[in-house]
Amino acid sequence: MAAKLDLLIDKGATFRHTLKWRTRDSLGVISDVDLSGFTGRMKIRNTRTDADPPLAELTTANFGIVLEAGGETGRIDLFIADTDTEAYTWETGVYDLELIDAGGSGDVKRLVQGRVAVDQEVTT
Repeated sequence: MAAKLDLLIDKGATFRHTLKWRTRDSLGVISDVDLSGFTGRMKIRNTRTDADPPLAELTTANFGIVLEAGGETGRIDLFIADTDTEAYTWETGVYDLELIDAGGSGDVKRLVQGRVAVDQEVTT
């Protein structure tokens, strides 16, 4: 089951958010997930059932998602440039973040999901 996390994007500012994927084994030991060989994708839409194009799309291919940044196991960095957030005309939406084991099983894990709000700027 995906974790729930709401995001706030400041319009006209660079958006950066870091997540950590960890697991707990049968003994209760927590460890970071090795994301080598994984890719990521995330879409923001007005509602879950809206068709493409999404309001925003982050992937490992477009560098909106960086996995294991700085060599830190389990680390997931989300990024949206200020020039992109400046162009947002929408105020709320929903998203989910999926990680794909591209180097192994091909399994898809919906890691996190939630609502997104864009906080309107005063200074332009």
